[in-house]
Amino acid sequence: MLVHDARLSPGQALSLLAVTEGTLGIDIGGTGIKAALVDTSIGKLLTDRLKLATPRPSTPPAVVDATLELVGDLRASTIGIGFPAVVDPGGIVRTAMNIDPGWLGVDVVQLFSDRFGRRVTVLNDADAAAVAEARFGAAAGTSGLVIVITFGTGIGSGFLFHGELVPNVELGAMELDGHYPAEDHFSGRVREVDDLTWDEWGSRANRFLGHVDRVFTPELIVLGGGIAKHWELFADQLDEELQVVPATMGNSAGIVGAALSAI
Repeated sequence: MLVHDARLSPGQALSLLAVTEGTLGIDIGGTGIKAALVDTSIGKLLTDRLKLATPRPSTPPAVVDATLELVGDLRASTIGIGFPAVVDPGGIVRTAMNIDPGWLGVDVVQLFSDRFGRRVTVLNDADAAAVAEARFGAAAGTSGLVIVITFGTGIGSGFLFHGELVPNVELGAMELDGHYPAEDHFSGRVREVDDLTWDEWGSRANRFLGHVDRVFTPELIVLGGGIAKHWELFADQLDEELQVVPATMGNSAGIVGAALSAI
């Protein structure tokens, strides 16, 4: 029996039951790496969600080794990976705000494909979450512009127009109120770093989301990331006129979206 949400250090071995059905979805974030097999027809995990800490430093060899360790004997012919950076159409990493700068210029698609022994698909991790929310979650059936904002280690953002992904939009990298990048002041991680109450953090989130709303006038903003499970603790700080709803895919969003990108 697989362990649900297994929390492992990169040095621990993990023995998994070999499975060949479904698509393998991997969500690499600034603080954790998660993986599971996914039934992409319904957006459900076929195995328990597995997790370990992103290594420090998060260099390319360390992250790839940790990912392979996490996956273990879990096998699939199709693999999708969400990655915490801008990944251009050629598979090259172009930013490193929440990952080691040694990734800059790396062909992340080729690197993982070589280690897995098969071609993999790689996209930005927030884009992966947005794809899942558009197909099976809070944004399903919404036309026009939808923006998925993930508050976590940083601030990720996924843009969808009539359900189609507009990749690599990094709203966390913009300047806001003298803070550059904005995620240094408004991210989910900052709530703990600055010892903010939920009301105080909610006020910051409201400022960020209000700015995004004024600039892009989306039909809907979906708030996701690790902070979303605490929605009830800060939602009353968000302006009523903002069309903001909590993400519904939870911790599976990045995994499911990564898997969907690979089919």
